[in-house]
Amino acid sequence: MKSKVQDHQDIINEGEENEMEIFGYRISILWIILCVIGYFLSGGILLLLFYWKPEWSIWANCVPSSLEKANVVLLRTTDSRKKYTRKKVRWITLDQFKDSLQCDTQGFVMSDKNSIVNRAIRRPDLRVKFIRVQKIRFVWDYSKKKYEKIGTLEEEHSCYSIHSKYGSGLKKEEQDLRRLVCGQNTIEVEVAPLWKLFINKVLNLFYVYQFFTVVLWLAEGYLGYAIAILLLTCCTITLSLMELRQQSTKLHNLVKAHNDMKVTVARRNEDCTQTECQYLVPGDIIVLKGKNFFMSCDAILINGTCIVNEGMLTGECIPVTKTQLPHADDTMSWKQYAGEDYRRHVLFCGTEVIRTESTAQGPARAVVLRTGFNTTKGDMVRSILYPKPLNFKLHRDVKWFFIFLGFLAIVGILYSVIIFVQRKVSAWRIIVEALVLLTSAICPIIPAALTVGILYGQSRLKKKNIFCISPDRINMCGQLNLFCFDKTGTLTEDGLDLMGIIPSGGVCFQEMINHDQMNQVRWGPLFAALTCCHSVISVDGKYQGDPLDLKMFEATGWVLQSTDEEVEEECTSQNMVVYPGPNAWINTVKGINVLLQYPFSSALQRMSVITEVINGDELVVYMKGAPEMVASFCKPETVPKEFAEVLEVYTFQGLRVLGLAFKTLTNGNRDDLESIDREEIESNMDFLGLLILENRLKPETRPVLEELNAANIRTVMITGDNIQTATTVARNCAVISEHSKVILVDAQGPNGSSPASVTWKLLKYPQNEKHDKLQEMFIDFEDGKIRNNDYHFSVSGKTYENLQKYFPDLLPKILMNGSVFARMSPGQKAAIIDDFRNLE
Repeated sequence: MKSKVQDHQDIINEGEENEMEIFGYRISILWIILCVIGYFLSGGILLLLFYWKPEWSIWANCVPSSLEKANVVLLRTTDSRKKYTRKKVRWITLDQFKDSLQCDTQGFVMSDKNSIVNRAIRRPDLRVKFIRVQKIRFVWDYSKKKYEKIGTLEEEHSCYSIHSKYGSGLKKEEQDLRRLVCGQNTIEVEVAPLWKLFINKVLNLFYVYQFFTVVLWLAEGYLGYAIAILLLTCCTITLSLMELRQQSTKLHNLVKAHNDMKVTVARRNEDCTQTECQYLVPGDIIVLKGKNFFMSCDAILINGTCIVNEGMLTGECIPVTKTQLPHADDTMSWKQYAGEDYRRHVLFCGTEVIRTESTAQGPARAVVLRTGFNTTKGDMVRSILYPKPLNFKLHRDVKWFFIFLGFLAIVGILYSVIIFVQRKVSAWRIIVEALVLLTSAICPIIPAALTVGILYGQSRLKKKNIFCISPDRINMCGQLNLFCFDKTGTLTEDGLDLMGIIPSGGVCFQEMINHDQMNQVRWGPLFAALTCCHSVISVDGKYQGDPLDLKMFEATGWVLQSTDEEVEEECTSQNMVVYPGPNAWINTVKGINVLLQYPFSSALQRMSVITEVINGDELVVYMKGAPEMVASFCKPETVPKEFAEVLEVYTFQGLRVLGLAFKTLTNGNRDDLESIDREEIESNMDFLGLLILENRLKPETRPVLEELNAANIRTVMITGDNIQTATTVARNCAVISEHSKVILVDAQGPNGSSPASVTWKLLKYPQNEKHDKLQEMFIDFEDGKIRNNDYHFSVSGKTYENLQKYFPDLLPKILMNGSVFARMSPGQKAAIIDDFRNLE
């Protein structure tokens, strides 16, 4: 049983950026009457105070109650600002479903009896209680006795339950019920009328203070200054309202098209029907056919394969392959089962589906995961409407500055009062003079001056085609002291140049085959890996994919045939087939069918394909990825002894290095490939060699970073590439200065009886070698900084994870001088940004 305090308060969005505490209250008629009397007696000042402080309004008008019985709630952010928001509790009536909901003793008609929709229905009157917070609907869960987010499929579902409970679609009646409770699948941005924007603007505390000051000074005869402030204020309010209205209109038009899409929905025991996307609900099955269409919701792919463009999310217009959720008979949630790379099974709202590929079970199908503002696109829109508050030191300093000015004003007022009393000045005159002194100390023109500066800054940014969705943050840009950069495509060029390949001879590496000598490569597993171990696709006759894959495939002279084009009868691959092109020097085989592809994963640092030579009878697996990762899946006797040394030679030059491996499946059957465990497929492989590529710096990279360094703004590189390659590129582009020392940090977890440990390796550059021994003796920490500040740390993703887990006190000190963070997964990249923000 919960205590009364626990019944009165709870937490919503727990663990998220917008985590909030929620408190329950009930409106008291007696207290409302007393407050209304207070409004009149105070001349509206009390009402204005309640507008600025909604928590005071709740405390004055309501009495505390349990959340279950509350008809109004008070929300408080859990960050340092502790901002309060008031929300009214609303109800949804389900009378039209009365017969269906009471048709059995359990009282549910949902596919899942444990669904939040079912738990939110109050019986026997069939009503649902909810609140709406930042465009998201929260319903009261009568089972858990708390508010739960609605409009998303429950995360505790396993892979098996998603396939079994939702794989056949929902009944129409359940769709209608879910739609009423969850709301429509729309992303609507209201364009507020000007009068509403005006009222919200002028009721700001500073503008009210300004209006009071102008009236006071006009009464005292300070006409010139008062009129000047009044005119300036009117101009700034008008300009800011026009800008705000213009931005709201642009955002409204930007998302309006989302609500007009058409989708094909599969219903249980019924034929597929085409409907408007706004009628989608979590749990619906949508059928994906055709190409070049946009997703109107977040959905889990349960059948088929999709090629999507996620440029809206990542900024990189590189096709990404989405694979179906496995039919795993496991009790853990589908996200936990898929791990950090669960995104490869999810189609995100707003992303473009370039192409879909069906299977023997039918066309590509997906289960709706999230709708409306719960989707990825909806979350992006909400981040614009409700930007994350910034707790910069500047804000704290401004607050203390005004307190200091207020203190000075009070001292001056006390002195003036004493003098006026001695001179027997009237009380009214003393009050007026005191107020004039107060308004002189705390300058009323500050808001107008700030607004003018922001508008001017915004106009300058527009000339550079830089648009700001939150103009108030422009001033904050002057407080930035750290820039974090990705490497590939950000600091370096989007494309890569293939330098060559280094074949493995088993015991040792063979000589490198340069790019212009590729015609010397003969048919074999190494050449076959180059032709098919990639994610290149053909769209309208043009190749698209990762620049690395494109360069590798183009070097072979082979061509690709996709499933959306006519293929020869013997090419029965569901994904693609590659075969010798007119410029190919190898045509020993007719072509290769790619039967199954495990797309590249940043978390796994590798990709694999299962292939079959046309008219052949052997299934062969090829793997490509980070050299260290690929080597770990290979038989030790196939990995050259000088592997680490050769890898270091090329990564030291800042080159991109990939490993290649292969394996022949002896007991594989092309009809049941998806049932074979990936770990079994990717084991005991034979190492083939290294692929060497060059990724040149952009011409503007070094000058820009040097300019940032000159402005005393620190730069950091966070990448998924090899740590040696990243460190060399960081030195070449001025993230690390030429004469600085670089320390490679390696943190290991406990191993048997050995405790967790951290080792430090000084990276030796030729120009620094003669000083290395002397410098190593003086490396020490003092108050989170290095005694000799001419040091930079390079940290791998594995080391970062172990530092978080076993050395949390050491991590902030590493971050203070860390300049390169390599082999970082997407989740680690997001986490380290938060760690940097938390540094003081």
